[in-house]
Amino acid sequence: MAGLPVALAAAGALAYGTAFGLFGEDARTTAGAAAPAWAEEAADGFASVDALGQKGTYGGRGGPVVTVRTLADLEKYATAPGSHVIVVAGAIPVNPVGKEIKVASDKTIIGSGTSGHIVGGGFFLGPGVHNVIIRNLTIRDTYQGVWNDKDHDFDAVQMDGAHHVWIDHNDLRHMADGLIDSRKDTSYVTVSWNRLGNNNKTFGIGWTENTTADLTIHHNWFRETEQRNPSTDNAAHAHLYNNYLQDDPGTAVTSAYGNYARGRTAMVLENSYFQGLTNPVIKDATASLVQRGNVFSGTRGRNESGGTGFDPRRFYPYTLDAAADVPAIVTAGAGPRSALGTPRAAATRTLTVAKDGSGQFTSVQKAVDAVPAGNSSRVVIQVKPGTYREAVKVPSNKPHVTLQGMGASRKDTVLVEGRASGTPRPDGSGTYGTGGSATLAVEADDFQARNLTVANDFDEARNQHLTGHQAVALRTAADRVLLDALIISGDQDTLLLDTAAKDRPGRVRLTNSYVIGNVDFVFGRATAVIDRSVLTLKKRWDGTSAGYVTAPSTPAGRKGFLITRSTVNGDVTAGSFFLGRPWHAGGDATLDPQTTVRDSVLSAAVRPAPWTDMGGFSWKDDRFAEYRNTGPGAGPAGADRPHLTDAQAADQEIADWLGDWTPAAG
Repeated sequence: MAGLPVALAAAGALAYGTAFGLFGEDARTTAGAAAPAWAEEAADGFASVDALGQKGTYGGRGGPVVTVRTLADLEKYATAPGSHVIVVAGAIPVNPVGKEIKVASDKTIIGSGTSGHIVGGGFFLGPGVHNVIIRNLTIRDTYQGVWNDKDHDFDAVQMDGAHHVWIDHNDLRHMADGLIDSRKDTSYVTVSWNRLGNNNKTFGIGWTENTTADLTIHHNWFRETEQRNPSTDNAAHAHLYNNYLQDDPGTAVTSAYGNYARGRTAMVLENSYFQGLTNPVIKDATASLVQRGNVFSGTRGRNESGGTGFDPRRFYPYTLDAAADVPAIVTAGAGPRSALGTPRAAATRTLTVAKDGSGQFTSVQKAVDAVPAGNSSRVVIQVKPGTYREAVKVPSNKPHVTLQGMGASRKDTVLVEGRASGTPRPDGSGTYGTGGSATLAVEADDFQARNLTVANDFDEARNQHLTGHQAVALRTAADRVLLDALIISGDQDTLLLDTAAKDRPGRVRLTNSYVIGNVDFVFGRATAVIDRSVLTLKKRWDGTSAGYVTAPSTPAGRKGFLITRSTVNGDVTAGSFFLGRPWHAGGDATLDPQTTVRDSVLSAAVRPAPWTDMGGFSWKDDRFAEYRNTGPGAGPAGADRPHLTDAQAADQEIADWLGDWTPAAG
């Protein structure tokens, strides 16, 4: 887990290939076009924290993408209202020298490969400006010939009273004043994977009597910098980790000090590497500075710590690299990433969960919490055999997560909880509702799970006094979800295959699995394929046999549920189960529910007329059909049992459901 994979994960997200060729000539927008993957990424660290009315930092995501090559166009879009993703596709000279381009809220300003340079100027984020990302740029050369310049306040990035800012993968150098100045209560800032060099006053934080600012500073390379590396004055929480501070002997610049906690700052400094610095870590008597796991090579002078600090994991999850690996990781990964050549693949990171304490975590949710927000490469959470009684949620800002059971069988690793829609919440805030009852809730795209049992063991018989017996085992509300070799077990509403919103895609492929339930036990509005699986019918809590396999709630113009090459069986009364009914959620008449069951084996439990109405909506007005099914529950085509023609079936294959997504295990 330590070492190169983290660097490659961050670097891989910024190896853009030829994507910028889509954007055309100067200041040409691509509004309405699909945004590239890097435009969807969000910050980690304190910039990811929900506060001040802002839910994390995602910049111009969702706005038009515009490519700029002139100062006039850069200023036009940087100051424009609304969300914008601004691609800097060449070297832009700033006139007059030292001018700081004002940036408005909800902006991503990002360099095209290594070609995006701001020459002779920088950026200014004023009071109240928020949700800004500055990435993959080189900002350089406002230096006016005086090393300790008192006359020219020419910064690469200056922030006065801003919040929720992510400064990532930039090369900042040779400025008249600071490379980064975070001033006047600027807060919820993450500075990551930058090269900062050839400068006197590098990174200053403070210029305030208040102690309110929260900043995360990680995986940055400080080299040939004299002071403020950083200097942190009156910061409520300053979390510095995995930074590389390097002072080579015999060079023109000699460090005065490294990390400095001033005033009433509370600083936590972890797993950083200090090479050759004078006074690598210093603190005021009034500051709190906790050190853990740092390496000091060839340093001299003050190296101080003291105070109680704080626990960064109270605010956000993060993963530390080993300090010994930091020089290799940071020098390889920091700074702008080139668009030339074939990018190195991001390595997979692995976290381990074990009930007996032999892993890094004892609960699955704690492992999910440790996945960085906005991660761009796969994180595999290996779950050792055992029964984990907990509800687990994979939030939308943590894509590319795999849950992998490590037992010999999918029965060996069990994730289980026992709450239903009508179960009261412990905090007295009402009941869970159907979606909230899920044992495993997946809201992040590109999720995978395999070799597990996911169950909801809510006891209907003992809880007849509750209103709402829907008890979801697994809920998905994301796109490109691959589920393989699972047991998904419950009673009513076992498997909820949903989308994040009615207008959002939600493709799911479930293979080689067992789904167990009785009433509407596969339901939702996702575009889902259930392939080579067994749908097992079970009796109700009172021993009766009656139920429905599917209840699709498909939006018009979308694909619903495709059950193919599968088996429907169970120890229930013959002719007691419908294959499906149309769920017009909320009475929405615009929906067009769809279930197709094809090339499958149907047991005698399936009714001769396998579809039925629901909530006043007729199944005949929606999309329900079969094709080439076999077994005692199959039957000939008729008015109550429509079959696809061969031509229709040719348009209802797995590829028609998945579109441009080709699922691959990771």
